Amino acid sequence: MDKLRIRGGQQLKGEIPISGAKNAALPQLCAALLTEQTVTLHNVPRLQDVATMLRLIRNMGVNAERGEDGSVTLNAMALNNPQAPYDLVKTMRASVLALGPLMARCGHAKVSLPGGCAIGSRPVDQHIKGLQAMGAVIDVEHGYMMAKLPPGRTRLRGARIATDMVTVTGTENFLMAACLAEGETVLENAAQEPEIGDLAELLIAMGAKIEGHGTSRILIQGVEQLHGASHHVVADRIEAGTFLCAVAATGGDVVLRHARGDHLESVIDKLRDAGVLVDAVSGGLRLCATTPAHQHLKAQHFRTTEYPGFPTDMQAQFMVLNAIAHGTSKVTETIFENRFMHVNELVRLGARIQIEGKVALVEGVPHLSGANVMATDLRASACLVIAGLVAEGETLVDRIYHLDRGYDRMEDKLRSLGADIERIQ
Repeated sequence: MDKLRIRGGQQLKGEIPISGAKNAALPQLCAALLTEQTVTLHNVPRLQDVATMLRLIRNMGVNAERGEDGSVTLNAMALNNPQAPYDLVKTMRASVLALGPLMARCGHAKVSLPGGCAIGSRPVDQHIKGLQAMGAVIDVEHGYMMAKLPPGRTRLRGARIATDMVTVTGTENFLMAACLAEGETVLENAAQEPEIGDLAELLIAMGAKIEGHGTSRILIQGVEQLHGASHHVVADRIEAGTFLCAVAATGGDVVLRHARGDHLESVIDKLRDAGVLVDAVSGGLRLCATTPAHQHLKAQHFRTTEYPGFPTDMQAQFMVLNAIAHGTSKVTETIFENRFMHVNELVRLGARIQIEGKVALVEGVPHLSGANVMATDLRASACLVIAGLVAEGETLVDRIYHLDRGYDRMEDKLRSLGADIERIQ
């Protein structure tokens, strides 16, 4: 099993590209199920979750070819197996995104209840309720969602869907299903993440009629069919935020090409309040921190919430900054109940953190000390890598298969900036 060996203490300097967003690419791969024509996606990151999704849709009969330039060409003309079996999706939450497109295109689907990181409950009941409102008949049995249209119907019907909570994958599922439904669908309490807006732009390029994406109320007028399109996947705001935290922690001066400041405003505001310079430059973002975090950063309170608030996917990475910053901070996690599993590993490195329910109380320390640590989920992996970059001595991060699910060649990018990091077995 691969591990990362990190020798801390190096400032990061230089320039790296930010890859396409995992959370945009995965639903867009599923969107190709909606048409018989060819869909080409550019800037698709090389991640384990992307590879899993490609295996899944190929198993359905989709022709999917990956180019050397980061493109993926998809043709679902021969779609003949509208199923997402457990063995293919047990490691990936995003498998549920196949349900809406398969129901819209085929009128029936068998989709395994999803897996992914063990960071808390992510129930699919909102997906089921929304598709039921559109006329789907769905039963959950033997670990699968069994969905079909009622007798006499050939298409889903438009509906008003108001979810009990803001759900990103739910909004994406309904958005894709509604494109081929009869009549108008209104999504209330819709998620507003940039990745949803990017999915909507692909669907519009395919011939969908969508208004209001990027707001909490989205209107979709169903059409009889969609056609092929070409689309460039938006840059990954969480990867960009992770590297911003790494540079802020270690000190240095780095340009992140393709990073979008308008997608990271809540994180950038906290970084500036902490004491680092973050500026928009031509084609990206630049962060300048002349000294390591423990010499200048001020601890920041923050609370995770839905976009455009502080993202739960950045909580662990920013906690490392608080762990070595001046002062005491309070970090409140409101999205997932098990998203403090990285805390025990940070404590092994010398951090002072106490958990009280949904709140982590972080007391800054002058330095961390290298040790063997174990990743528990995707963002915890990134958190431990950042901690290793600033810790004194050597840190060994185990179970980095989590990292490979969501970061495209992270150690290569860090090494190009001057980090002492290598992948070992």
